[in-house]
Amino acid sequence: MFHHVVLMKFSPDIERDFFERVEAYCERIRALSDHPLGYVFRRNIASRSDGLDYGIVASFESSSAHDLYQLSEVHQEMKSYMSPFIDRIVVCDIDEASK
Repeated sequence: MFHHVVLMKFSPDIERDFFERVEAYCERIRALSDHPLGYVFRRNIASRSDGLDYGIVASFESSSAHDLYQLSEVHQEMKSYMSPFIDRIVVCDIDEASK
């Protein structure tokens, strides 16, 4: 199993419908033919989040399935839309198959 975790802090000037648009992208990602096993975008509720107040947690069968997701048109569209509103981002990829 491969896990892709993205933690973000958004700029204060996000668009009014920003979160609805991001969730619509997430719905499209979950519907991909080589879809992730799990894909969630939510507020980070950790008290020690260091200002990274939203996150995406995605799980895939393998790193190659994750690579396909990274290249997908919908993921590229989502990144293009969200990037201008991200003040800070941290990405963590974990492959359970590797030690």
